[in-house]
Amino acid sequence: MTTSVEEIISRFPSQQEYMLPLLHEIQSSLQHIPSDAVALIATHFNLSRAEVHGVITYYHDFHQSPVQGRRIRVCMAEACQSVGARSLIKRLESLLQCQTNGRSADAQCTIEPVYCLGLCACGPAMMIDGALHGRVSEDGLSELLSAEISRD
Repeated sequence: MTTSVEEIISRFPSQQEYMLPLLHEIQSSLQHIPSDAVALIATHFNLSRAEVHGVITYYHDFHQSPVQGRRIRVCMAEACQSVGARSLIKRLESLLQCQTNGRSADAQCTIEPVYCLGLCACGPAMMIDGALHGRVSEDGLSELLSAEISRD
């Protein structure tokens, strides 16, 4: 694993503006940012491990352990909350038998609250495995989940 991270790091210049592209590349290759990669990244960019860790934990795209199964994100920003995101996430938890920020019992999905998916005028918004959905209603949630699952 460290070899893969080292290979990826070696392809990026050491200027700090390349940290996000580097993190995205590691995330894409390994499906997460391994904890032992933080020190390597910090050294490469001449930053502290705390600074690198802060970037990783700030952005919802980065994970410190691999995400299994379907990745369902629900926007919890103010615009989406004002049109029902909280009740939507409760319905989602009930339908999937999965707690927010946790995996379902069968490890087939993860529900993640995020703050802005860029569909503020079309809330509540959610993303299922990278596919954006706006104006999601509690009533239409079951149908949407069925359509996304059958799409595979």
